Amino acid sequence: MKVNRRARIAVDAMGGDYAPHEIIKGAVMAAGENGLDVILVGSPDIIQAELSKYDASHLPIRCVPAEDIIKEGKDQALAVRSKPDASISVAAKLLKNGEADALVSAGPTGAVVASAIRHVGMIDGIERPVIGGAIFDALPGTVVFDCGVNMDCKPYQLLTFALIGSVYCRKLLNIDNPTIGLLNIGAEAEKGNQLTKETYRILKESGLNFIGNVEGNQIMNGSANVLVCDAFVGNVLFKFVESIGLFHDSAGEENGADLGGGIIWGVNGLIRKLHGASRAPHVALKIRHAKLAVEADLVGTLKSELTSVMREIKR
Repeated sequence: MKVNRRARIAVDAMGGDYAPHEIIKGAVMAAGENGLDVILVGSPDIIQAELSKYDASHLPIRCVPAEDIIKEGKDQALAVRSKPDASISVAAKLLKNGEADALVSAGPTGAVVASAIRHVGMIDGIERPVIGGAIFDALPGTVVFDCGVNMDCKPYQLLTFALIGSVYCRKLLNIDNPTIGLLNIGAEAEKGNQLTKETYRILKESGLNFIGNVEGNQIMNGSANVLVCDAFVGNVLFKFVESIGLFHDSAGEENGADLGGGIIWGVNGLIRKLHGASRAPHVALKIRHAKLAVEADLVGTLKSELTSVMREIKR
């Protein structure tokens, strides 16, 4: 459902390598944006001490208490279950209960994803959350899904990645009919492993603008707006691109990519994960991007289009 009022963005004030000072500073920078309210979630004493450093009394910022923090560790899902008052959990509950329209966090990815699944839930028809987006500076109109969450996938899950990428391109990149390519070792339909062969078949039946398999030497020609793969392949590609300097995280540009972060797609609410090392300008930029994503109704669009694609496949 589209929001016809000020967008309320819950910010995990305690998550991130430079929390809380850089997170709160970024929130203050963003709070001057028209049509945007910021909800800082964390220790009230710490938040107020940080806010006192700025002329923020006139800004639309409020605080919601959360006395616990989840830091990097081995079992993030267990940490989420054992710390119900952690800042990321409290922020996720605000989103679930309709008290916030989006959530932004630079906390550990595992904790953010686990909180999203536990407190917000998945969209019906999508089994796993996904992170992806544009990773090539030279190809801003090409996105990759999945970039790092789902290692062992089924064909249906790759179909949902393709759909998510299509919604991303149309809503955020203004590409009317995005092309979908399946990353594979050959162009022919019969090439690849069992996963890619079966995924090829259902993508052909999906009604999406599927152009077929895309080999590694075709990635940079821009023929596909959405490159579909499991996270094992996607993360290797992401790291390779990063290592040879084809990608950089540009906090100063509106279309800058999300190094180590991005929207967590597939959950029943808008959650944007930031890189753990995000500084204030990047935090401010991504809070503004969360506002735009709320206004674009990304979650509602994905639900609607998932229904259409499933109907097409069952015909």
